[in-house]
Amino acid sequence: MTYSQNKFDTAIWKVVSGISRGRVMGYGEVARAAGYPRHARMVSKAMGRSAEPLPWYRVVRSDRTLAFELGSEAYKKQRGLLEEEGVEFTNGKVIPAYSDDDKELDELLWGPG
Repeated sequence: MTYSQNKFDTAIWKVVSGISRGRVMGYGEVARAAGYPRHARMVSKAMGRSAEPLPWYRVVRSDRTLAFELGSEAYKKQRGLLEEEGVEFTNGKVIPAYSDDDKELDELLWGPG
């Protein structure tokens, strides 16, 4: 692994690890929060390279749908894990379990960090 890839991966892992139970972030939001805007497509690969388990299921598409094909085993697994945390779905889109009312604007826009 190159130095820049390691740096990117570590930043992504930190952000994904910081997503609270019942909350989700889009791939682009994760990339921005990690300091790598416009790198959304690389987030999934970075998560896959982690030696430690990450809450991968808390990362969703920007339109708040799951990235897997509807009805697939991976889709069912991700949805089940999110529902266990209190996340609800409306028309196939994620509705976070917790309100954003108590969050600072920076955290809402850029994610944890």
